[in-house]
Amino acid sequence: MANKTIQLQGHVFITFEIEAVTGLHIGGSETGIEIGGVDKTVIRDKLTNRPYIPGSSLKGKMRSLLEKYHGKVQNRRIGQGYIHTCDKEADYAGCSVCQVYGVPGELDFGTPTRLVVRDVQMTAKSADELERVARTDLPYTEVKVEVSIDRVTSAANPRQMERVPAGTVFGPAELVYSIYRGDGCDPEKDVARLQTVVEGMQLLEDDYLGGLGSRGSGKVKLRDIRLSLRGQNGYLAEPQTLGKASYPDLAALIADLSTIQGQIRTALKLG
Repeated sequence: MANKTIQLQGHVFITFEIEAVTGLHIGGSETGIEIGGVDKTVIRDKLTNRPYIPGSSLKGKMRSLLEKYHGKVQNRRIGQGYIHTCDKEADYAGCSVCQVYGVPGELDFGTPTRLVVRDVQMTAKSADELERVARTDLPYTEVKVEVSIDRVTSAANPRQMERVPAGTVFGPAELVYSIYRGDGCDPEKDVARLQTVVEGMQLLEDDYLGGLGSRGSGKVKLRDIRLSLRGQNGYLAEPQTLGKASYPDLAALIADLSTIQGQIRTALKLG
């Protein structure tokens, strides 16, 4: 991005709670952990020992689903898999996925990543319920036993998977969406691309978060969704509420999305 002039116009803040509809498994490090022979453990906060949802897991899943939804070519190797990254400036200009989620810094045509996704902690209420009421196998989690069968020998191979129980709530999750003006940046297009963020949220609900999803884990529901805006003029003032004070679910937010985008354009004096 050398020799480019880019100016931040505003930040849209999206907060919500994530409810685990089925058991949730987001894997942690297996090294140095011995918990009753559990094969796959969940990631935990080092200070509280509570499971949490890393922002990287949430953002990566949303991006992966959007790439498939928009039919993007998987052309960049990451670890053992592939993701999509535009490798030509002309393609990047029209790619909502790369504009919102970013491209590698070494690509000189790239502009700033629009979306920041925070880590999401377990709510105090859910933590209290799991500590005092629920009879979990391990602190805050259950152990799900799965058995794979060798198709040749018919031998059973049981495995123990650690999951956060269904009904656990994490939040507030926070997405920070940036709107820019300048070289390679059009604030009108950034406002329109807010739809891409909401698409990613809906795709996540319809798919799964974390691992073991094809075997029943990871179904989540997003609830109590709130949006606000800090604009360039008066950034230190209280954020402006966008739309209604709270949306109970994604369907209610989606129905009001065009109104919210209009509020952003008015507040930022676009068009």
